[in-house]
Amino acid sequence: MPYLQIRDVPDDVRAVLAERARERGQSLNMYLREVVVREASFAGNRALIDEVVARRGRSGFTAEDVLEARAAGRDGA
Repeated sequence: MPYLQIRDVPDDVRAVLAERARERGQSLNMYLREVVVREASFAGNRALIDEVVARRGRSGFTAEDVLEARAAGRDGA
């Protein structure tokens, strides 16, 4: 498995990340691994959106339309 190294992380940023890891009962390494894996998984979402747009053309939906639909779905409307 490849190895990643991040340099020049500010002390306050490292402290926040270490605290989040501690709150989850994880090592900083495991917490950051999950963050990186989750971030990489979003690439599939972007590819799907690009494919839909390529097939159908640009959508007439705005960001507000999407947020309103999400809120309605959460409210059970």
